Amino acid sequence: MCSPQESGMNAVGVRMVTRSRSRGPGAGQQGRREKPAPLRREEAAAGRKSYSPVKRQRKAPRLNVAYEASEGEKGEGAEHLQSPAWEPQDWRWQLENIRTMRSGKDAPVDQLGAEHCYDLSAPPKVRRYQVLLSLMLSSQTKDQVTAGAMQRLRARGLTVDSILQTDDSTLGTLIYPVGFWRNKVKYIKQTSAILQQHYDGDIPASLAELVALPGVGPKMAHLAMAVAWGTVSGIAVDTHVHRIVNRLRWTKKATKSPEETRRALEEWLPRELWSEINGLLVGFGQQTCLPLRPRCQACLNRALCPAAHGL
Repeated sequence: MCSPQESGMNAVGVRMVTRSRSRGPGAGQQGRREKPAPLRREEAAAGRKSYSPVKRQRKAPRLNVAYEASEGEKGEGAEHLQSPAWEPQDWRWQLENIRTMRSGKDAPVDQLGAEHCYDLSAPPKVRRYQVLLSLMLSSQTKDQVTAGAMQRLRARGLTVDSILQTDDSTLGTLIYPVGFWRNKVKYIKQTSAILQQHYDGDIPASLAELVALPGVGPKMAHLAMAVAWGTVSGIAVDTHVHRIVNRLRWTKKATKSPEETRRALEEWLPRELWSEINGLLVGFGQQTCLPLRPRCQACLNRALCPAAHGL
């Protein structure tokens, strides 16, 4: 199984300014050169006190936190920071409750997620390839099954060259029983060939190039950018995040797909939370907010969750 110690490449430092919140996604692309370990997130918040006249009480103005535009966002077309028009009721309280319930870090994703399934002793280029492969295997598959498949692949030496030298039948046997394993054999072979021909065996360092690879969707691409390159390019939304966000009413209206949920969530959720939200909600969905028969009685949000009253 994948070692919990084999983690890495996680969060990105950010700067914030007060007054209003930026609406842009604003994650820059990086080149394909070797990258150092990602920075740790350093959050900073600024506040101010509001004083009311002695004879007349007035409600203190609300203080919003927003991001300062990066160099790539400044210049032509850059807009002034603006407050979001909408945000969910009680979402900060709900989020803190989820953090409390997830404080043990004992869900399958915490031990067997993509950041734990690569060979720490391998060269950086190989590690990034292994991260991408684990994400491709994880679609519609439990973390335990993905970790088992990665363990079998790594035992044979998991590189672009080794995969291309493995016949389809053997590769299928090694990754079975991951979901849609026959399709994944085809996608893994096609993607590995592209990486060998166009990226010298490495993986792309941009979101657009990642999603252009066979079998790589937006969720996988955002996670690959975060885990492999240390860049937060967006929120990774899978079925767990999609389900929980809709149950908590964290979108203006119900969404029908993970990608629609991602876009709706990024419209209002502060960007300093983007790197945290996937792992937090996935583990919560694995342990408490289950797809069927969610454990609402054990949930700290049972009085705050709009869906709890109807389940």
